[in-house]
Amino acid sequence: MATAGISVLRKQGGKVLIASSREDVRRRVLNELPPESPRAAEAAGGADALIQLDSSDFGTLMLDTQLDDLDVGELRMILQLRFPSLKVVMLEAKKAEGQLSLGLEEELASDSSAGEPSESGPAHLIEDATAAGDRPQQAATPPPSQILPGMIGTGQRMQQIYKLARLVAPRDTAVLIIGATGTGKELVARGIHELSRRSRGPFVVVNCAAIPESLLEAELFGFTRGAFTGAFQSRVGRIHAAHGGTLLLDEVGELPLSMQAKLLRFVQEGEVQRLGSADLFRVDARVIAATNADLLQRVREKQFREDLYYRLAVFPIHLPQLRNRPEDILPLAGHFLSILCRKAEMPLKTFTMEAANVLRKHAWPGNVRELQHWVERTYVLSESREQIGVEDLDFPAGSN
Repeated sequence: MATAGISVLRKQGGKVLIASSREDVRRRVLNELPPESPRAAEAAGGADALIQLDSSDFGTLMLDTQLDDLDVGELRMILQLRFPSLKVVMLEAKKAEGQLSLGLEEELASDSSAGEPSESGPAHLIEDATAAGDRPQQAATPPPSQILPGMIGTGQRMQQIYKLARLVAPRDTAVLIIGATGTGKELVARGIHELSRRSRGPFVVVNCAAIPESLLEAELFGFTRGAFTGAFQSRVGRIHAAHGGTLLLDEVGELPLSMQAKLLRFVQEGEVQRLGSADLFRVDARVIAATNADLLQRVREKQFREDLYYRLAVFPIHLPQLRNRPEDILPLAGHFLSILCRKAEMPLKTFTMEAANVLRKHAWPGNVRELQHWVERTYVLSESREQIGVEDLDFPAGSN
């Protein structure tokens, strides 16, 4: 591997992440990095790279041009959206005379500050992924995003969510939606389902935190008659009920370890076994998981299986809290208010300017769900008035 790109890596600083599905490629790059180069870590594919980029601060990503789990062109789009300051270097591995040779493929623009071509040889450093759109060999820049079905919000943060959701929707890639309670995880999952080829199939939601552990296996996998006391007739589980559609595992971090092992078999093999039966059933269902917990921390604490985590987190989507997208507060509040007015067949109510300013400044610790419930309460308190003023605003004690 030529050293032209390595010299620029030294200038960039920060940790380096080497992402390749091929261990021999990662080993070769690590071995050829000089001792004075930035610290380097390994990722076993595109999904692993996204997870590590989320959990640590990397300055440079050295990315294989061939990955087993994600399309490289699509991965670059994700990197452009989520890590705009990340420096990306493309690795091209070739078999030459029985030997593995590595080169750095010029992906975007050279690093020459004077605008001159980069050093000769197979190694060139690329710039930020945002500069690649006009190169003929690059994937086309995706069109402007559209709001997901059933969602409200046009701010920049939500635009990124819509782009990621629309990018992954046509595929059967497993998606992990991460966000605080009330941020709209189920709405995003449903939007992905409605934009997928499975939209005519069922959308089955399993709240892993709401089902008692003693009933969870029967609910998920089903049971046969006589499998346990009270099993008077056979029943398919919720996983089987999602055949041909999408299965949403909400609050998946609450699954007990014993159930995680059983779920892993379905995620890996697409097979389920009902309680009381030795038969295996093939189930074709896309899996979307949602959580408000730090699953990586739970993996480190041995509370969540690492192999299941990486199966579910192939394509992670992080939802921002409402206080971090203040531009969407008033459109959401107006949407909820208009629904209430239509249901009651009343004239449309509006917020005064003073009331709107108070709404924008509120922290909304319960996120969109809190906002929705608050709007309903305010709607009732405003009685027949067509304008909702500051005097109608009634926040819970202790909120700000």
